[in-house]
Amino acid sequence: MSITSSAKPHAAAVAISEELYPSQDDLLYEEEILRNPFSLKLWWRYLVARADAPLKKRSVIYERALKALPGSYKLWHAYLRERLDQVRPLPISHSLYDSLNNTFERALVTMHKMPRIWTMYLTSLSDQRLLTRARRAHDRALRALPVTQHDRIWSSYLALVSRPGVPVETSLRVYRRYLLFDPSHIEDFIDFLLSSGLWQEAADRLASVLNDDSFHSIKGKTKHQLWLELCDLLTRHATEISGLNVDGIIRGGIRKYTNEIGRLWTSLADYYVRRGLYEKARDIFEEGLATVVSARDFGVIFDSYTQFEESTLSAKMEMMSLEGDVDKISDKLLRDYWLNDDDDMDLRLARLDHLLARYPELKNSVHLRQNPHNVENWRKRVQIYKGNPTKQILTYTEAVRTVDPMKAVGKPHTLWVDFAKLYEDHNDLANARVIFDKATQVNYKKVDNLASVWCEWAEMELKHKNFKGAIELMRRATAEPSVEVKRRVAADGIEPVQMKLHKSLRLWSLYVDLEESFGSLESTCAVYERILDLRIATPQIILNYAFLLEAHKYFEDAFKVYERGVKIFKYPHVKDIWVTYLSKFVKRYRKTKLERARELFEHAIEKAPAEDVKPLYLQYAKLEEEYGLAKRAMKVYDQAVKAVPDNQKLEMYEIYIARASEIFGVPKTREIYEQAIESGLPDNDAKTMCMKYAELERSLGEIDRARAIYVFASQFADPRSDINFWKKWKDFEVQHGNEDTFREMLRINRSVSASYSQTHFILPEYLMQKDQKLNLEDAVDTLKKAGVPEDEMAALERQLAPSSNAQANDGARKVNFVSAGADSQPGVIRTPDGGRKVTANNEDIELPEESDSDDEKVEITQKDVPAAVFGELAHEALKAKDKDATTEDKGGNSHLGALERIKRQRRQ
Repeated sequence: MSITSSAKPHAAAVAISEELYPSQDDLLYEEEILRNPFSLKLWWRYLVARADAPLKKRSVIYERALKALPGSYKLWHAYLRERLDQVRPLPISHSLYDSLNNTFERALVTMHKMPRIWTMYLTSLSDQRLLTRARRAHDRALRALPVTQHDRIWSSYLALVSRPGVPVETSLRVYRRYLLFDPSHIEDFIDFLLSSGLWQEAADRLASVLNDDSFHSIKGKTKHQLWLELCDLLTRHATEISGLNVDGIIRGGIRKYTNEIGRLWTSLADYYVRRGLYEKARDIFEEGLATVVSARDFGVIFDSYTQFEESTLSAKMEMMSLEGDVDKISDKLLRDYWLNDDDDMDLRLARLDHLLARYPELKNSVHLRQNPHNVENWRKRVQIYKGNPTKQILTYTEAVRTVDPMKAVGKPHTLWVDFAKLYEDHNDLANARVIFDKATQVNYKKVDNLASVWCEWAEMELKHKNFKGAIELMRRATAEPSVEVKRRVAADGIEPVQMKLHKSLRLWSLYVDLEESFGSLESTCAVYERILDLRIATPQIILNYAFLLEAHKYFEDAFKVYERGVKIFKYPHVKDIWVTYLSKFVKRYRKTKLERARELFEHAIEKAPAEDVKPLYLQYAKLEEEYGLAKRAMKVYDQAVKAVPDNQKLEMYEIYIARASEIFGVPKTREIYEQAIESGLPDNDAKTMCMKYAELERSLGEIDRARAIYVFASQFADPRSDINFWKKWKDFEVQHGNEDTFREMLRINRSVSASYSQTHFILPEYLMQKDQKLNLEDAVDTLKKAGVPEDEMAALERQLAPSSNAQANDGARKVNFVSAGADSQPGVIRTPDGGRKVTANNEDIELPEESDSDDEKVEITQKDVPAAVFGELAHEALKAKDKDATTEDKGGNSHLGALERIKRQRRQ
C-alpha cells in the first residue's frame, strides 16, 4: 500500500504537495507503523514527534491513524481540538467550518456515545449560528446518549434556544421537553415566559407551582415570594391573563401571608383598576382599610387609595381641558371611564376630600383592631368626633360594650366617667346618673377604679348643689355587703370588686369630708369611728379626727384619738402623731398635768428609734424648763446626748451646753465639755468640741487649762489638712504663751505630722531590740535609709548641746509619756484602764549658745493639769506618773519611745 493512496479517500488522482510526503526523519516511524499499523502507541508517538509540523501534514497523519483505529477516542479528541483551534480565529463563513463539521460527523459515527465529542460539536454549531442544524444535532445527542448524561446536553440546548432570533414556539417546545427531563427547573421556564411576554402561560405555571405542596425552589425563593410574584403578574397584566380567579388567589394570599397584607390589597385593587372597574377598586380599598391591623399596611393602602383618587381627578381635569370636537371627547370618555358624565368633577373632588378627612378615624380604627381593650385609643376616637354628640355617644356605647375591664390597657372606668360627663355637659343629669349607676355595677379589675366612679358621681352631685344626694351616694358606696350577699359570692367562687369597696380609703376620705362640710358632729365622728373600726385609717386620718374634736372643744376625746393613733401605728408613720399629740397636750395643760406629760414623753422616747428621738427630747426638755425643774431638764439633755446617733451628738451637746450655761452658769459647762470629749464623738466633732472648750477656758483666764486642751485636741488635727486648728493654737500661743510654749507647740506639730504619715518608727525600735549595742550614728543612718525624716530638734541638739550638759541634765529629766506606737499622741498618757490623760510635754529643749537664757542648765518640770479639767482621770494620771518615775529610777528604758531611747544612748 503506497503512502499516496493511503492519504486519499478516493482513487481519483489528486495532486499532493511535496511537503505532505514523509521526510527522511519520518522513515523510522513509518517503518514501525508498517509493521504494526493498529498500535495507538506508535501513532501517538509519531504525532508527538511531529508536533511542530504544519497542521496539514499532521492532519494526514491523523487521518491515516483514524482509518486504522476509527474507535480511538484519544485520537479523535486530539484531532478535533486541533481542527477547532485552527478555525477559531476565522469568520464563520469560511470553508474550513464545513470541513470541520464533516469531520465531527465522521467522528460521531463511532464516537456517538462520547458526551465530550457531542459537546464540542454542539458548541461549534452554536457559534456558527447554524440554529436548525444545531437544534437537530442536540436532538441526535439526546437520542444517542444515555439519560444520565442528558444534563450536559440540556444546558447547551437551553442556551441555544434562548438566543435572539430563535422562534418563541421552538423555545417553548424545547423548554417543555426539558421540564419532562427535570421538573425542578420550572422557575427557569417561568422566567423565560416572563421575558418572552407570555403572561398567560407564566401565570398558569406559577399558579401550578404554588398549588404543589411538594415544590422546592432551587433558587431559594419562599412560597411567599412566589405568591407576591404571581400577584404582581396578575395585576400588571390583568387584561392579558384569563382563566384564573384573581380575586380568590389574592384573597387567599391575604389570609395566609399576614406580613404583606397591605401590598396584596393594593395589588387586588390595582387589578380592578387595570380592568377598568373603578368602583370595584374603591370597594377593595375600603375593605382593606377596614380589615388591616398594622399601621404599616394601613399606610400602604391609604397612600395607594389617595394616589388612585388623585389620578382619576387629574385625568378628569385633563380631559375637561381638552379642546376640540365634542364627539371626540365623548368617545374618549366612553372608552376610558366607566361613567360617561361630564359633570362628575365635583363628585371626584368630594371623594378625595372625604378620604383625607377620614384619615384620623381610619387610623384610630387600625389601633383599635390591634387591641380593642385599649382605653386611650377609645378616648382618642371620641375626640375625633368632637362637635358631633351623636357619634360620640355611639362611640362611648361601643367602647363600654367592647372593653373588658380585666383585659383593659389603661383605666376602664374613665370611659364610663367621660360618658356620663358628656350627658352632664349637655344638662342631661338623668341620663348621666343612669350611666354612673351602670358603671358602679361593672366588675373592674381594681377596687380603686370602682371607687373613682363613685367619687366622680358624688362630685357631679356636689357641682349641681345636691349635697344630700352626694352624702347618700357615699353612704351607699361604703355600706358593707350583707351576710347573704357574702354567702352567695362565696358560693360562686368569684369575688367582684364590689365586695371590697367598703374598705376603700378614697371613698371614706370623701365621705368624711362631706360629713364635715354638710353633716353634724355626731355623724362625722361616726364616720371616723367606722374608719378606725375597719382598720384602714392613716396617720392623717387620726390627725384630722383629733383636729375636728379640738375645734369643737372636745380636748380629752381628741387626746384619746391620739392615744389610739400611737397604738395603731409604728415608726416612722407615728412620728407626726407623737409630735402633734405632745405639743397639743403641753399647750393645753401646761404645768397642771406635768406628771402625765412626763409619762407621755417617756413613753414616746421609749418607742422612738435613735434617729427620730432628738425632737422628742428637745420638746421634753423644753417642758421641764418652762414648767418643771431645771435639774430634770439637764437630766433630759444628758439622756438625749446618749440616745441620739453619732452624727447628731455634736449638735445635741451644743444645745446641752448652751442651756446649761444659761441656767447654771459657766462652771457647769466644764463637766459637759469633759463628758462630750470622752463620749466617743467622731474625731472631727471631738476636735470641734475641744476648740470650744479651750475658748471657754481662755475667756475665763485659765490659760494652762486651755493649752492642755489644745494639746489633747492636737491628736485629731492633721497639720497637712487641718490648718485652721493649728492657726488658732498658734494665735493662742502668740497672745498668751512664751518661747517655750511656742516651741512645745511646734514640737507637737511635728510629732502629730509623723503620726499621720505612712511611715512609723518601727524599724529603729526593731533594730534596738535586736542589738542594744548599736551606736547612734548607725541607728541614724538606718533610720534615713528607711525613709524616716530626721527629727529637726534632735539634729539641733546634736550640733549645739555638749555631751557633758546632756549627761548633767539627764539625771534631772522627767519622762512624762511612755508610748511610742502609732496610737501615741504628744502629751497623752495611757491610763491603766485604757483612758487618756492630757499633760504638758516636759521634754527639755536645749537652746543654742546664743540663747538669752542666763542658766544653761534649766530643768523643765511637768506642770500638772488641774483635776477639774478631767475630773476622776486626774487620779489615774498621778498613778501613771508615779509608775513612770519608778521605772526610770530602775534604769529601765523599755517603755520609752524609739526617739527618746536614741537620745539617751547618745548622751551615755
